[in-house]
Amino acid sequence: MTSTLREEAAPAASATLPDIAPSASTSGQHDRVAVLGVGISAVDMDTAIALSDRLLRSEKRGYVCVTGVHGVMEAQSDTVLRETLNRSYMTVPDGMPTVWIGRLEGHSNMRRVYGPDYMLKLCQSSVERRYRHFLFGGKEGVADRLSEVLKTRFPGLNVVGTYTPPFRKMTGEESDELAALVARTKPDIFWVGLSTPKQERFMAEYVGKLDVKLMVGVGAAFDIHTGGIKDAPDWIKNSGLQWLHRLLQEPRRLFRRYLFNNPRFVWKIGLHYLTASGRNP
Repeated sequence: MTSTLREEAAPAASATLPDIAPSASTSGQHDRVAVLGVGISAVDMDTAIALSDRLLRSEKRGYVCVTGVHGVMEAQSDTVLRETLNRSYMTVPDGMPTVWIGRLEGHSNMRRVYGPDYMLKLCQSSVERRYRHFLFGGKEGVADRLSEVLKTRFPGLNVVGTYTPPFRKMTGEESDELAALVARTKPDIFWVGLSTPKQERFMAEYVGKLDVKLMVGVGAAFDIHTGGIKDAPDWIKNSGLQWLHRLLQEPRRLFRRYLFNNPRFVWKIGLHYLTASGRNP
């Protein structure tokens, strides 16, 4: 599969690249909850949007990871991924189990920040501020369809470009092509629609290479908003059973992710709290 790109705006003048933003947890912007070694941001949707806007109005840049049980468990055997999640501007709680642990640790206002909803909320709030968006990811044609969906839903939304990457690692020539397109179109928000951990690795590598302030890895949001995947009802999301809804739609691709990682997560979390209880009777 070859890469496909599209520029949707007139070229913009280049500017000096800002510094990479430090981790929000170390800059005092918000707390994080340690979930098996992964720092999950103790935020709700409004706080996540406000912090995103704060970065966009600053002279820094950073990336946001949208992480649930799958990302936490992948990070158990992947130290690079764990470091990537912990060095993000935010690693928001995409799954209810991470929210429940946060509340157990005393963060009563912590709420789920579901990736597809976060994308819509940030697009909505960005219209007035005239932020520029770039869509990277999905299968052939998905990013272009998503552009039309978002612009129809949010009149005035400025999507300046799209890029469909190959399934393999990008070549040096393709990376240069992408960097040149981003430099011309000058997006503020760069949406990455790849799977975990591919999208996190991409953001960690390219946050210092692309002239963009905020990168966000939203996974299945590209397919959900274009109708490729059916979203779950709210009651399923709030009950922590969205993984089952996804599994029923894509059993062959997601079998290992959910039926292997989920029991391991429950076991490790249970062991963690039993051990902690034993140390602190």
